[in-house]
Amino acid sequence: MATPIDDILQRLRALQDEIEDEIDTRRAALSYRVEQGRITFEAEVRARHRAAQIRLGTFLRNTPVLVILTVPVIYALLIPFVLLDLFVTVYQAVCFPIYGIAKVRRRDYIAIDRHQLAYLNAVQKVNCVYCGYCNGLIAYVREIAGRTEQYWCPIKHARRVKGTHDHYARFPDYGDAETYQARLQALRDALRDLETRRDG
Repeated sequence: MATPIDDILQRLRALQDEIEDEIDTRRAALSYRVEQGRITFEAEVRARHRAAQIRLGTFLRNTPVLVILTVPVIYALLIPFVLLDLFVTVYQAVCFPIYGIAKVRRRDYIAIDRHQLAYLNAVQKVNCVYCGYCNGLIAYVREIAGRTEQYWCPIKHARRVKGTHDHYARFPDYGDAETYQARLQALRDALRDLETRRDG
C-alpha cells in the first residue's frame, strides 16, 4: 500500500524527469552530441567557443594573489579523495554482494568532460577535472553510504537534517519500533532490485 511519502517521492521523480527532459532540450539547442563518450560541437560553435576563451595570462593576471595561494590547499584534498574512492570502491565490491545490495556504478556519478570545452583555458580545464571528479565522487560515496544505511539502520533521525540521500524518505520514523521491525526486511530486499529499477 502506497504511503503519502511514496506518493510524494513518485511526484518528485516525475519532476526530476521533467528537469532531465529540459536539460536534454537545452543540449540540443547548444548543438552538441555525444559520440563514443566524446562530446562534439558543430564547427561554428567550436569557433565561437575558442573566441570566448580567456587567455591563460589574462586569467592569471586577473586572479587575486590570495586565491592563487590557496591552490596547494585545495589540491592537497586529492589525496584523501583518491583514498576515499579506493576504500569505498573496495568496500562495496566486498560487502555489497554479501549483503545482497546492488552495486553502485561509479560512472553514473563521476563525469569528467568539461575539459573538452574550447572556451576554457588550461587552468580552468584542470579545475573542471578536479571538480567533476571530487563532486562526482562525493555523490558516488553518498549513494553507497545511503544503501548501506538502508540495509543496516533505516530509521529517520529524531531531528530534521539537511541533505539526506534518496533512500532516507522511505525509512521508518524515529521511535516507530513496529514499523521498523515490520519493514526492515522489505527495505533490505528493495536494495537488491535497485539495478533493475534504475535500468527500467
